[in-house]
Amino acid sequence: MHMSGNTDGKAPVKPPYLASDPELFARNLARAIEEGGRALAAFLKPRDSGESPATELAEQSQEVLRTIGRVGEYWASDPSRLIEAQTRLWGNYLSIWSGALRRASGEEPEHRIEPRAGDRRFGDPEWSENPIFDSLKQLYLATSRWMEELVDEAEGLDPATRHKARFYIDQINNALAPTNFALTNPEVLRETASTNAENLARGMRMLADDIEAGKGGLRIRHSDHTQFRVGHNLATTPGKVIDQNEICQIIQYQPTTEKVLKRPLLIVPPWINKFYVLDLTPEKSLIRWAIGQGHTVFVISWVNPDERHAGKSFDHYMDEGILHALDVIERATRERKVNAVGYCVGGTLLAIALAFAAAAGDDRIASATFLTTQIDFEHAGDLKVFADPERIDAVEARMRKAGYLEGGKMATAFNLLRSNELIWPYVVNNYLKGKEPFPFDLLYWNADATRMPAANHSFYLRSCYLENRLSRGEMEVGGRRLDLREVTIPIYSLATREDHIAPARSVFLGCRAFGGPVRFVLAGSGHIAGVVNPPDRRKYQYWTGGEPVGDYDEWLARAEEHPGSWWPDWQAWIEGLDDARVRRRRPGGGKLKPIEDAPGSYVQVRA
Repeated sequence: MHMSGNTDGKAPVKPPYLASDPELFARNLARAIEEGGRALAAFLKPRDSGESPATELAEQSQEVLRTIGRVGEYWASDPSRLIEAQTRLWGNYLSIWSGALRRASGEEPEHRIEPRAGDRRFGDPEWSENPIFDSLKQLYLATSRWMEELVDEAEGLDPATRHKARFYIDQINNALAPTNFALTNPEVLRETASTNAENLARGMRMLADDIEAGKGGLRIRHSDHTQFRVGHNLATTPGKVIDQNEICQIIQYQPTTEKVLKRPLLIVPPWINKFYVLDLTPEKSLIRWAIGQGHTVFVISWVNPDERHAGKSFDHYMDEGILHALDVIERATRERKVNAVGYCVGGTLLAIALAFAAAAGDDRIASATFLTTQIDFEHAGDLKVFADPERIDAVEARMRKAGYLEGGKMATAFNLLRSNELIWPYVVNNYLKGKEPFPFDLLYWNADATRMPAANHSFYLRSCYLENRLSRGEMEVGGRRLDLREVTIPIYSLATREDHIAPARSVFLGCRAFGGPVRFVLAGSGHIAGVVNPPDRRKYQYWTGGEPVGDYDEWLARAEEHPGSWWPDWQAWIEGLDDARVRRRRPGGGKLKPIEDAPGSYVQVRA
């Protein structure tokens, strides 16, 4: 390529956004359009055949418009109020325009709108150094913050409607960011120029593949899934499946110490995801670490349900899961008392089982540990957006047809809670830059979704998120009314400070429902990284401050911060309850014949 006017003998400088080979650029662009057509066909195919009704998307859109419309009604009901809001927005636009003119004349603008702390979308230098991209960024930020203010300042909205409206506005703002479009993202423009649009051709091919994999829905790839295999380089801690039923497999792990704690340890993971988040790799495995501390570890590996499990409710998961596991542990170890750990919704089920056991006089669980577990759902965060009566009715209607909820539905809901971290960066990287995601064990696990049986999931949504029955003492399971005040065993409750799924404030409030002593601990980071934080990595921190009394903010203000992992603190708490040790136990204890090697076959079933 030749640029006229170059007389200094140096090689001409190519404009940063200009392709070097127009012919190759055109061919790649044609490939991108062709792959885009394949993506559209994959999206339309199940809708044309009736496999995936288009009404679902329409219903969701109507709900969004109806909620945001409530905000619009407030502002439109008073012309002066509406003019004031519009004037505020146009005032920001004029300030941005004035700043651009001052910058063009070599002056510094008086007013600039900058991204909030932690917003990594505009990290490329062009967003600040290039006047066009800088103005585009500021226009976007001014508009999105104005929309947020409209929701926050609208009067007469009930808290649930305001919460939903803010969530929907956030999702719209996140989706419309200029970073998400090829023509307004400087990184994508440079990539397109340097590869002559090869990135777009690759990206559209990946988009078509991901829509086909999602059977008409977009299943974004977050990790290179070819690099991982459960039981091969994930979930590799040695152990045996020693029992199984329709609901779960019970895994007992091989001991690594000569002496073990007398009380076995039962881990109850969530069934919304697979248990091996606690056994990702040897260096990240809470299970392997606990074994090394002398625990005889048992883990429930839940079934990945299908239509045969449609009628399995919380009663079944408690009876055939936790209570059955206690029977298995007693047969395998001849030990009646156990320490139990529940993670996320597994912890909610454990709390229900504890209240049920207390009412029945069953004292086999001697202590309980709750990891990012909600007991009270008053402050359950953005997930409550998906649990209003209309949404639950729609979910139940879909589950009645199949007998279960597809795992991808819950995965999408979780991803929306952090869409600027788990959705849009991957859209840009995968489909605009045309780059395969890096291998990441945690994101591989996150994509390894599980289905939810209809009866179980309906009970959870209605009884917990919608009606908050458990903490109020109004829940009935197994023919018994549950009262958490009757649970008087020692409790260790861990919350994580940046949790979007089980907010720390919600965990703090819920763990006060128990009738016995509670050690509340707050860990740094989020729902997964804050829990899966091995001591050797020396990451994050945790806070201790006594029992959870008073207000959460007051507790945090007086809490003591400790560097590193909370795991040793928990181990010291466990041993403080009972540190008696016995000879190590082999899986099955000679009473139960091992069925297969850990991690078992149930966890291998993909949704």
